[in-house]
Amino acid sequence: MTEKEKSYAELLYQPNDPELSADRDVTVKKLCAYNNMDPLDRSGRKAAIREILGKAGENCVVEQPLFCTYGYNTTVGDNFFLNVNGKLMDSGKITIGDNVFIAPNVSIITEEHAMDVKQRLEGLEYTHPVTIGNNVWICTGAIVLPGVTIGDNSVIGAGSVVTKDIPANSLAVGNPCRVIRTLEAENGEGKASE
Repeated sequence: MTEKEKSYAELLYQPNDPELSADRDVTVKKLCAYNNMDPLDRSGRKAAIREILGKAGENCVVEQPLFCTYGYNTTVGDNFFLNVNGKLMDSGKITIGDNVFIAPNVSIITEEHAMDVKQRLEGLEYTHPVTIGNNVWICTGAIVLPGVTIGDNSVIGAGSVVTKDIPANSLAVGNPCRVIRTLEAENGEGKASE
């Protein structure tokens, strides 16, 4: 297996592998160009983000600056909005559905270093994919950790640290993030219930 294949299989792998290092260098150049584009050049930004991400649906808006590890490991659906200082640490797969809104300073992380100190000092790490469903809103400053799934129609409160899966139709907040309410759809609008 290549180191990239090991990373996708959630096995211990070496991110300093020449192939992965070269891929990151390409991404750094694309991000530098994107983050320095005229913010009002909407068509140019739209084309550039399609060159960075693995897939971008219709009506995809990513504000500057954007940070990501590879970019090509992230796919986003239609009507996606990522506000300023978004961090998509996508050594593993990040899959985001339709109608997802992500506020400023949100980090979505797929990488984790080895717990064994010898392996960690060798630079070895694991990745665990992150999946975000449809119609999700992630508020300012939230951190989504490796291996998490956030269900459809959920809201993650500002500053939350999401360490475990969040079921669909949930309002979840805190550190660690936990569900505090179930959200029910009512005439197309969300309604909180206890």
